[in-house]
Amino acid sequence: MKKLRAGILGATGMVGQRFIMLLQDHPYFELSVLAASGRSAGKSYREAVDGRWKMKDACPESVLEMPVYDASDILDVADKCDFVFSAVVMPKDELKALEEAYAKAEVPVVSNNSAHRFTPDVPMLIPELNGHHAEVIPAQRARLGTSRGFIAVKPNCSIQGYVPLLTPLLDFGIEKVMITTCQAISGAGKTFNEWPEILDNVIPFIGGEEEKSEKEPLKIWGKVSDGVIVSAEEPVISAQCLRVPVSDGHMASVSVKFKNKPTKEEILSRWQNFKAEPQEMELPHAPKQFITYFEEDNRPQSGIDRDIEGGMGISAGRLREDAIFDYKFIGLSHNTLRGAAGGAVLSAEYLYRKGWLD
Repeated sequence: MKKLRAGILGATGMVGQRFIMLLQDHPYFELSVLAASGRSAGKSYREAVDGRWKMKDACPESVLEMPVYDASDILDVADKCDFVFSAVVMPKDELKALEEAYAKAEVPVVSNNSAHRFTPDVPMLIPELNGHHAEVIPAQRARLGTSRGFIAVKPNCSIQGYVPLLTPLLDFGIEKVMITTCQAISGAGKTFNEWPEILDNVIPFIGGEEEKSEKEPLKIWGKVSDGVIVSAEEPVISAQCLRVPVSDGHMASVSVKFKNKPTKEEILSRWQNFKAEPQEMELPHAPKQFITYFEEDNRPQSGIDRDIEGGMGISAGRLREDAIFDYKFIGLSHNTLRGAAGGAVLSAEYLYRKGWLD
């Protein structure tokens, strides 16, 4: 199997660092170019992340002496890779333009960012749930005037802990969903050393998160029609998003109302047996067991369950009947693995095996 050369835009940030860790010894991809903002360009990666390395494990030696290029030098970066992962932090309009410019330079972009999530012909992928949305890529290429370049994105990290749990239940007719997310500080690109004021504290607002949490699931559940993705019209979702003093792992408290109420046993069976193309294809970062349900009343827990299936699995617990809705439960996902870089790498693996990165 031919390996593709992968580049990282935004390689010095927390998500970029996670990409580096995930791409070491990858069977499909080899890391060929690192790019970041102009202030890091021209340095070695060692120099660029000096005092800024946020991963628990040390930076791989093979990366430390790689040069860092300016992500805005599109043709220079494009010449050194077959596709790029995007984790650049910049204003939304500038980011949209940058990612589109890479696509027009015939470099596919697999983005961790939110800029293109609601561009109608850009697939927003959780490969187990809506891999078929990649079918919109030819229409996007026609709009961009490209033969190979395109943009695919992954959704917001906060929705990964509950949308995979709701998706197997859609045919019961989900009408309403109430969600409260408790989101880790790494979702803000922070560590406890950098954000001591979060200790012994909960912040009841995260800019833009509630809108994303309510609207992005509807695009994931939407349909491809006439070259665009048309979002689903229901269910109605109401979300509140809190920042909590946890390093990694976004937890969701979910209440759900059905048109045709399933039994608890039916829900648990759907979760236990849910598999999709990534599992059938045995993609490198696809969890063998996508959803794991814990019977214990005090599970899942962020500290001990976020790393399930290498951080790519979804955990659930406390499924029980609700006095106002039909059921309530807890979901948990690792926000910088399944929810960020890991989800993007899995999407790239899926796109590669389906031929979209050829």
